[in-house]
Parts: sequence; structure tokens; C-alpha cells
Amino acid sequence: MGGGVNDTASMLGAIYVGDVVHKRARPKRHALRYRVFSMLVDLDRLDSLHEKLRLFSLNKFNLVSLFTRDFGPRDGTSIAAFIRRKAAAAGVTDVAHIRMLAYPRLFGFAFNPITVYFCEDAAGVTSFMAYEVSNTFGEHHFYQAAVQPSGDQIRHEAKKAFYVSPFNTLEGAYRFSVRPPAATVFLGITLSDAEGGLLTAYFEGEHRPLTDATLLKLLLAYPFMTAKVVAGIHWEALLLWLKGVPPTLKLRRQSKRRREV
Repeated sequence: MGGGVNDTASMLGAIYVGDVVHKRARPKRHALRYRVFSMLVDLDRLDSLHEKLRLFSLNKFNLVSLFTRDFGPRDGTSIAAFIRRKAAAAGVTDVAHIRMLAYPRLFGFAFNPITVYFCEDAAGVTSFMAYEVSNTFGEHHFYQAAVQPSGDQIRHEAKKAFYVSPFNTLEGAYRFSVRPPAATVFLGITLSDAEGGLLTAYFEGEHRPLTDATLLKLLLAYPFMTAKVVAGIHWEALLLWLKGVPPTLKLRRQSKRRREV
């Protein structure tokens, strides 16, 4: 379900504050936890956000911003139209609303390892999910699926088709477990291969109103959050290497040649 908070402000957007957690089982155990916040926006009403907020801008610099060229077709054209085309290709043609969950740019910078698109019908039921996955080589790939929620849970699988980390191969499949945004949001992903579960990652966040006051508090609490996302990726990679899990340079070279859209 779309669920939960239904006032006018929340239809334009919301903030979700919570923890990103990763747990690796093999070949060495490794875990991380970072405090982050994500912005949820209605893609069909993006132009209305800057009218409501002083600290946020669309397609221009501000303390907090979103640039349409960072997402979807990545050429500045409509993200909503792009996602609707993907939904239609999967047989889902009744998309009334598309909500995007992503890190905004803070002071002009952001890197989104994953951007999530919740496509809902007129009744607010999520009928299509898309996940825009990016790596630090400047590449991105979409996983998507027509879905049928069971209660407040959405579960589906996808074969792995994109290099995210040089510490993993292309073998295996992802299992997605999602609770769409309401009072909370949850996105869980488990990567498994022939030997079983390899990696589990999840984000669980609590709803905050999308207001200037909320943005100011979060900027004061996490002023360099988006920069820390990139720094954290490289720091955790170093820790894995120090634990004796070397990156596979062959896969890194292949990833540099690969561009998935």
C-alpha cells in the first residue's frame, strides 16, 4: 500500500531518517551501520517543491537540492515518464503516482548507491517497483518488477546483472523485501549464490515532515552525509581488503567497460 501519511505536504514529499546496515557472511564476516536520511518525492509534483521550501531547490544549487539529470534517463527529461515506460514494458499501465526515495544533494553533492521508485495505482497500491543501482565507476543499472503486495510487504527476486562491488562477481540473485513509505519505510536486499546467503543490506527509516525546519535540523546533524556515503564505500572496501578479501581486478576492468541503463 502507499499507506500512512496523507496530508498535502506529504504528497509532495517527506524525509525518512534511519540506518543503513550491511552484513557480509563470506569469505570474511563484515558489517557496517551508518545513520542517514533520504528524501521521498512525488515525481509528478517535483516542480511544486521549491514553492514550498526555501532550503530546497530543483535543478539549481541550494543547501538541499535534486537534479533531474541525476536520475532515470539522466538527461534532464522527465523521470516520471521514463519510469512509466518501464512499468508499461512490464505490463503495468495504471500508474497514478510515482514516489522516488533517494539521497538529495547536500551543498551540491550526492551519490546514490540505490534509488527506489514506488509506482502506485489510483487506490494507492504499489503495483511496480524499480531500483536504480549505481556504482563508483559512474555506471548504473535498473532492476524492476511488477509486484503484488501482501499486507504491507512486497517481496520479489531478480537475477544479479550489474557489478556494484569489485569484491563480488555477477553470480547469484537478489531477494527484495520492501515496506512502502508510511510512518516508516523499509528496503531490504539479500544477495545469494550457489553457496547460500552472501550479503544482506537494508535501510529502515522513520517519517519526518518535509519542511525547512526538518531540513535545517538534518543539515546540522549530518552536514556531510552525502560525501560520507562515498567516503564510507571506500573505507569499507579498505577494511575488507585488510581482512584478506582482495578486489578482483579483472571484474573492475570489466565494470569500467560496462554501462547499464
